[in-house]
Amino acid sequence: MTLLAVNGIEVEYDTFGNRGDRVLLMVMGLGAQMVFWDDGLCQLLADAGHYLIRFDNRDVGLSTKFDSEPVPDMAQLATDLAQGITPSVPYTLEDMAEDGFALLLALDIEQSHICGASMGGMIVQAMAIRHPDRVKSITSIMSSTGNPELPQASSEAMTALVTPPPTTRQGNIDRSVQTLKVIGSPGFPIDEERVKARAARSYDRSFYPKGTARQMAAIVAHGDRRPQLSSLQLPALVIHGSADPLVPVEAGKDTHAAIQGSDLLLIDGMGHDLPRGAWHQIVAAITGLTTAND
Repeated sequence: MTLLAVNGIEVEYDTFGNRGDRVLLMVMGLGAQMVFWDDGLCQLLADAGHYLIRFDNRDVGLSTKFDSEPVPDMAQLATDLAQGITPSVPYTLEDMAEDGFALLLALDIEQSHICGASMGGMIVQAMAIRHPDRVKSITSIMSSTGNPELPQASSEAMTALVTPPPTTRQGNIDRSVQTLKVIGSPGFPIDEERVKARAARSYDRSFYPKGTARQMAAIVAHGDRRPQLSSLQLPALVIHGSADPLVPVEAGKDTHAAIQGSDLLLIDGMGHDLPRGAWHQIVAAITGLTTAND
């Protein structure tokens, strides 16, 4: 893993595969470090002919923390939006999108395929909107357009998302299993040991819940991307689980409808995670997209 100065911050990243293969930038979701792109999934994508780059978003993992910025008042943010006031946030999804492009340029990569999960899907949507000429294809996984009329998360899933995390290492490991039982995939078995190992790895790398709150503010402030997405003329793939309680499947269908010509893969029994049992479907779909559009 390597720390690189880009876009006025430092970004931690690593790679899988051969540099001469199809470049695939992987963007992870809210509060999740790059290791949430499981090493095994990354290796499968590399074996399928990708030069995969994953990285820690700003304010998470080993990338720059915005310690000088306050934790946003989410109630005030919601009030501002309801009154038509542009909210003040420490940074935006556009800033996070530019981080991805800056990382690619620092690696001497002008164009790439981009793939994001959850908030990462929103970031890659923003990347495609801002610089479509630098994107070969876009894959949006278990994400949303920001359409305010979409069904909301279940109360149990929302509680799991917003409940403050335990501060101890073991508490975080235990919470990770509890959370996955709420938002994870009922159609696939939970590999508790793998989940615990990932939680321990994340905690040991960096425990920083303040960054999650600032990232959430960036999501809330960004608004509805459908008008911009409708003008995209890029190869696109939308992947969503049929049993996602945090970002319901209607959000995936809405994303598919917003991006003209996009493909839609609905995975039966998948929730708001990337279960090992679905990896081969996910890898095959992404590989089909990137192979046809490189």
